[in-house]
Amino acid sequence: MAAITIFKDFFSRMFFNIFKNKKEIKLGFYGPPNAGKTSLANRICKDFTGEEIGEVSKIPHQTRTVQFKEKVEISYKGKKMTFKLIDTPGIATKIDYEDFLKYKMSKKDAKERAKEATQGVIESIKWLDDMDLVVIVLDAAENPYNQVNITIVGNLAARKIPVLIVANKIDLKKADIKKIEAAFPEYEVVGISARYGKNLEEFYESLFKLSKKV
Repeated sequence: MAAITIFKDFFSRMFFNIFKNKKEIKLGFYGPPNAGKTSLANRICKDFTGEEIGEVSKIPHQTRTVQFKEKVEISYKGKKMTFKLIDTPGIATKIDYEDFLKYKMSKKDAKERAKEATQGVIESIKWLDDMDLVVIVLDAAENPYNQVNITIVGNLAARKIPVLIVANKIDLKKADIKKIEAAFPEYEVVGISARYGKNLEEFYESLFKLSKKV
């Protein structure tokens, strides 16, 4: 009986080790509006599935509901991992419909967009509890020391969710990765340009390393 038990335990462990890394990791993209969350998610989806996850726009809060792309298998240096990509609406502490009027939107459309954007922020926060790991996308040309970024990082730290910070838009002259690194020294920061696909190799390297913590 002892031999049979040992035999069963061995195969149980073996099958667990085989399949434990094949689960679909829920990867969430978080950050302030227009930082490039959807652009990065689109770049990944386009590279590995040939499809995009959502629309992008210069108008803030283009993404106002959570968007998904199931079973995205990412290959990097001979390794493969399967992710469920979750692109979330941009998080903001204040959303005023008047901010949309400068984009030549009607007052009615601006108010509707503001309402949907506010609901999107609430939805984003709710979804945090379902994430296996999170990529925080920040605009490298913007000041990282603000309430929105602190709120996002604080919520993730409280939930002990593994985090990778992406400093996007390094193609811009005002981009300053060091400032983001100084703002959040406890996290790894990777500088990329989602728009031009710059430095994605380092991003995937860091993503795969972070995934081992899941």
